[in-house]
Amino acid sequence: MSRTPLRATWTVACAFLLLVASTFAAQQFVPPAAADLSEIARYVVQMIEANHLSQGQVDDKVSEKLVAQWVKDLDSQKKYFLQADIDQISRYNTRLDDLLKAGNVDFALQSFDLYLKRLDERVEYAHKLIDMPQDFTLNETIENDFKSLAWAKSVEEINERWRKWVKYEFLTLMLDPSIKEEGKQEEIRKRLHRRYKTIHDSIHKTEKDEIFEMYLSALCNVFDPHSSYMSPRTKADFDIHMKLKLTGIGAVLRSEDGQTIVAEVVAGGAAAKDGRLKAGDKIIAVSGDNGEMIDIVEMKLTKVVDKVRGKEGTIVKLTVIPKDSPEPKIYELVRQVVEIKSQEVKGEIIETGSRLPGTAGKIGVIHVPSFYRDFQGFENGDADSKSTVTDMRAVLRDFKAKGGVDLVVVDLRNNPGGALAEAIEVSGLFIDKGSVVQVKDPRGRVKSLNDDEPGALCKEPLVVLINRHSASASEIFAGVIKDYGRGVVIGDTTTHGKGTVQSVMNVGPKFQFQNGPDRGALKLTIQQFYRPNGESTQKNGVPADIVLPSELDASDEGEAGIDGALPFDKVDSARYARLGMIDNQMIASLQDASHKRVAADAEFQKTAAWVKRFEERKQRKTVSLNFEELKKERLSNDPLNGEEEPPQRATDAPIFPVNNYNNEVLSLSLDYLKLIREAKTARK
Repeated sequence: MSRTPLRATWTVACAFLLLVASTFAAQQFVPPAAADLSEIARYVVQMIEANHLSQGQVDDKVSEKLVAQWVKDLDSQKKYFLQADIDQISRYNTRLDDLLKAGNVDFALQSFDLYLKRLDERVEYAHKLIDMPQDFTLNETIENDFKSLAWAKSVEEINERWRKWVKYEFLTLMLDPSIKEEGKQEEIRKRLHRRYKTIHDSIHKTEKDEIFEMYLSALCNVFDPHSSYMSPRTKADFDIHMKLKLTGIGAVLRSEDGQTIVAEVVAGGAAAKDGRLKAGDKIIAVSGDNGEMIDIVEMKLTKVVDKVRGKEGTIVKLTVIPKDSPEPKIYELVRQVVEIKSQEVKGEIIETGSRLPGTAGKIGVIHVPSFYRDFQGFENGDADSKSTVTDMRAVLRDFKAKGGVDLVVVDLRNNPGGALAEAIEVSGLFIDKGSVVQVKDPRGRVKSLNDDEPGALCKEPLVVLINRHSASASEIFAGVIKDYGRGVVIGDTTTHGKGTVQSVMNVGPKFQFQNGPDRGALKLTIQQFYRPNGESTQKNGVPADIVLPSELDASDEGEAGIDGALPFDKVDSARYARLGMIDNQMIASLQDASHKRVAADAEFQKTAAWVKRFEERKQRKTVSLNFEELKKERLSNDPLNGEEEPPQRATDAPIFPVNNYNNEVLSLSLDYLKLIREAKTARK
């Protein structure tokens, strides 16, 4: 049960917001020069109608869907609005299209004000409930099927929902083994009070331009879930993650209880070179334009970042309370360009004998977090422009310089995609020439985008690792490898299933002077893409040849589970030649060997138990609020020993950490390598 009252603007497959719950202190955001919100709204409507893949019009049907999408974005769990509020909002069902075309966005601001009012009422009541005695002996249940749940018709009805909701959260913490038994109930009350204060304060800090961004993104989402409006600030952050380059102090910041905390000091940045700022330090003040120190306690994180950002070579002063000292200190840092090394392609060579005793093999593992590309840098001819293919080439050449490898593993797990051009060029490193992806435009015209460069930099046998979060450009690469018979795909049952191409367009007239007002940008779906074999990856994704047990695979986090996702589609196959490096007989042999190892592995059995429990709970419409019942359900004969969450991988882990999953990938790689060598011998 999610506790988040506002739906995330970006889905995992949507784009490049890879640094969840944190914000880079990068180049300074400059508010748009008198960019009128009504003017932006009119342009957005015009651009959607002219450019979206569906060629749909913003009409009464879209208006009705927009109302529903907006309500869902604000209150997906039906915890705040009453039926009377929904009736009031629904009066706009056939009016928003006309209002938007006229540049009127009052609906968004007024309905958000109503949402804030209801939020205040519910949170105030929640604080009262937290301090009340709780009776966990009653045989009560709470509903968790929010889609079929009706809106509460009265304050009494919604208060009853909140009584059960707070009781559920209280009960969940009662079963949390990390909370000491001594003073447990008081500690739980403190945590819940803090939780609801954070929810209240963070949502109340939502600014007008952010509401506007959410509203126009909701309009885009009516057409498909991957189109959105980006404010100038969001566009600036998007550019940072595409370029993997920022100008600032080189620190990742997060907000906690109204405090700005240093989450990470970026290697190579100004803060890292200075050496004083550390992860865990609190920043309580930042110098303004005229040098005066501005208190940032309780300030919204995006505002803090705006103040920390600045031009290369300028000085920023920070008042810092170090994590190991109560005494505030002032640090002066010179802003500089920093490359975000943590998000670039990395590789390592694994001698399998060190992981799997008794084996011998050299496997090169390449981790690809995203398909990034500094478009502006390439356009300007900058030699040091960042791109996935440039870094991939460097890793492959490094493998060769170190004596070569027997097989290459390309790890695309959790890769949300990125630049289409990068997917094509990276694919070209592993095949000779031929179709990489086919695209269909709004007029239904299909074109094959090819790798035209002869030869392949990597000719070794190939394993591609995927999961449910491998999306978009990742699926293009995995699809090429599968269709060409170039290697074996291992991982979750299938990839995410995002088979559409987005283009980022500056909002405004088609020909706009660069010194015009910054109106933000539209990320708009303009094409659907297809594998060389003619199948779209839309909804279906790219199926794995070998499936390994995975907690993520049991979730509904694929494209098929997203409301408004475009349907699966097919076109004619492109011309391409299979390479014959994998066949059905090989796959069957690999599956058989893997199944035997997985069945004998205790950690995989633990994963299977977690998946089984997850699947069972997913079918339930209610959850018990009886302590003994819930405790029995969660702990009795539980192979997971009460663990409620699947194992989490550390964010600072090595490229290919030692664990049972990765070890099975190495075993499969050695099995595949043996089959390849046997096939070559048989052909001689």
